[in-house]
Amino acid sequence: MIILTDGGQSVDTDTLSPEERHIIQKLMAWASLVDSPAKFRAKKEEALKAGWNNSGPVRESRALSLVIRSLENKLMERLKRSG
Repeated sequence: MIILTDGGQSVDTDTLSPEERHIIQKLMAWASLVDSPAKFRAKKEEALKAGWNNSGPVRESRALSLVIRSLENKLMERLKRSG
């Protein structure tokens, strides 16, 4: 899957580790559910610390960081629109 960030960069998830893809999936869901950027950041930290199926910490690569930042920006836009 190719993810286009809000900054116009594309990230091919085939280049990410399974752990990173799992974290992205989790954070995509959380970005649509949480009601604040702080809660999203807390979920991000939990996901990075737990890893995939509690396999252990995952280092935030540049590509993963780009996707996470984009998800957080989209969350903030959603919150602005909803008032």
